[in-house]
Amino acid sequence: MPALEVGRICVKTRGRNAGKRVAIVEMQKNFAVIDAPNMKRKRCNILHLIPLEEKIDVNKGTSHEEIAKIMKK
Repeated sequence: MPALEVGRICVKTRGRNAGKRVAIVEMQKNFAVIDAPNMKRKRCNILHLIPLEEKIDVNKGTSHEEIAKIMKK
């Protein structure tokens, strides 16, 4: 099973965006800051994420537009 880390693509399991693919931008204690196309950047409980095998190259300062462009590929 892949670890939750910056750049990991996950599926959100709860909330308004349940079922959508998101990218982890920053890790905090029990939370991850996530971002995706058609969704603003926000904090999410790590228990609400299912990590996938895919990973993208992002940093903490990567803008929303850059992440949306990378994820649409």
